[in-house]
Amino acid sequence: MIDVELRVNGRDVCETVADQTLLVEFLRQTLGLTGTHVGCDTSQCGACTVRLDGLAVKSCTILAAQASGGEVTTVEGLANGDTLHPVQQAFVQCHGLQCGFCTPGMIMAIDFYLREPAALDHDSICHALEGNICRCTGYINIIEAVRHASRALYPDDAAAREEHP
Repeated sequence: MIDVELRVNGRDVCETVADQTLLVEFLRQTLGLTGTHVGCDTSQCGACTVRLDGLAVKSCTILAAQASGGEVTTVEGLANGDTLHPVQQAFVQCHGLQCGFCTPGMIMAIDFYLREPAALDHDSICHALEGNICRCTGYINIIEAVRHASRALYPDDAAAREEHP
């Protein structure tokens, strides 16, 4: 057993867990933050993506003990109370989700991608989403959600970064 101390979604937590507890298990089972999903257990699908110390990581590949002392943001931590984060809102407005299973990981990956103004051409967005798999859509609405979120986050320069046919 090991003590894990983290700051999760702005809240300090300290829990004792088995040494082999994955970060995704710690978040879901110990803390009850079920927005982070377990999709494949092999780091292929990205449904477990969270932000750890500012970086997008797949929480099924990290032991909770390895993350101890760090700061984690999950999809639940993006919203400000009842106000959705611009990336979350964009997924809703652009119908960027279907069954919703991959959505939290997609949102966290895109949140990381858009932490600073980013290229919004098709290839750049697809590259940003490479580690995340959606089994329901053709990604068209997800890509549009990325552009929509960028326009909300960076209204003065998003249009200049989009591709124009």
